[in-house]
Amino acid sequence: MNELDFRMLSLAVQHWYLHYNVAPTDHATDTLCAAAMNFLREGCQTVEEIAQKLVETYAGLPAIRVNAPSSASVH
Repeated sequence: MNELDFRMLSLAVQHWYLHYNVAPTDHATDTLCAAAMNFLREGCQTVEEIAQKLVETYAGLPAIRVNAPSSASVH
């Protein structure tokens, strides 16, 4: 990853926070950044594409808590 990639990821995560009008938390930021990196690796090429995928994948803070890797939910 280069500086431009990090800038895109940062802007996409900021967009998610603005979209849902919530204050940043460390846990949410970690989760969103990890997801944003995956979306970049999967072929998303713009801030808008990454932000859209974040908004679609994580519908607010409750979705981040539910979809967290450490979740104890049974599938």
